[in-house]
Amino acid sequence: MRTTQGRRLRSRVWGAGLTAVVVALLAAPVGAGDVSPFAARAGLDVARSAAAAWAPDAALIYIENDEPVAASGTAARWGYLFYSSALDEARAYSVRDEKIVVAEKLDMKFEAPPLALDWIDSGAAVAVAERVAATELRGAGGGRLSTMLLMRGAFQDKDPDQTTWTLIYTSPSVPSLFIVVDASEGKVRRTWRG
Repeated sequence: MRTTQGRRLRSRVWGAGLTAVVVALLAAPVGAGDVSPFAARAGLDVARSAAAAWAPDAALIYIENDEPVAASGTAARWGYLFYSSALDEARAYSVRDEKIVVAEKLDMKFEAPPLALDWIDSGAAVAVAERVAATELRGAGGGRLSTMLLMRGAFQDKDPDQTTWTLIYTSPSVPSLFIVVDASEGKVRRTWRG
């Protein structure tokens, strides 16, 4: 009698475990798995090669995390936007696992100046911003880094030619915190809530 009950119990446990594994596999997003998060600059060569094949004059004008960004400034996927003045077009490339997973032409006009060549990487920008964010979000209950973008001319009225990282921290209890970091000098230039 004990062996029959034991077998039934083991059978139920095994069945429940198998069901949990199948449900987890079916619920996992396509392409999920062991993805190594990386800093923004690590995907640039792949994106730049693709952009050069598209247009020899392609210039990098924008970078943004395409998947959640970690507190270390790494993400599983980064997006890179290039502009070709010869074609008068912009093209975006999304890089994950050292491969382009999305490449698309933008249908809107997006002429913008190219990024400076000497910008700090995403991890260094986070290190600079975290000192401000730690103070500003203390007691905010769950504030976290949600978005990083690198561009030239935006959010920096005093020097619109400057390449800057803009880091956006969100919290369920307070307005978002925006921190603009000079991407050449590694200094906080501006902060605001919104």
